[in-house]
Amino acid sequence: MVYYVNYDQLRLRQRFLSELADAAEKLDREWFDAAPFGAYAQERILHLAIESVTDIGSLLIDGFMMRDAGSYEDIIEILRGEEVMDERVAAFLTDLIRLRRPLVQDYVHFDRASRHPLLAGLPDTLRSFSVQVDQFLERQPLK
Repeated sequence: MVYYVNYDQLRLRQRFLSELADAAEKLDREWFDAAPFGAYAQERILHLAIESVTDIGSLLIDGFMMRDAGSYEDIIEILRGEEVMDERVAAFLTDLIRLRRPLVQDYVHFDRASRHPLLAGLPDTLRSFSVQVDQFLERQPLK
């Protein structure tokens, strides 16, 4: 059953994912350790990626009346179960979502000494997620 799907908001967030992917790619390529700016930029990119992915997930869940999500990780599990994305993307996004608490609540203890391991895979995963969302939407009977 399809309810209202806000395609404008989906597309807006997908375009933003593309911008984040580009920013993550550039930051990973031009990382600098001399000042905290690279670390802070990394944190913001990771945080915005989490929020964007979960916003897209929530729009899909609401629009296609998938079961209610009880947590951020649940959003990814629902999308995985509904075959919105493949296992590789879902596994990466689950790891990404687990960073939300450290980034938002425990930020004073967040490790800023080096690049986070997820930064390098973020551009490809965000782009893959966006493509897979489009493929999911194309498979739906009503638009």
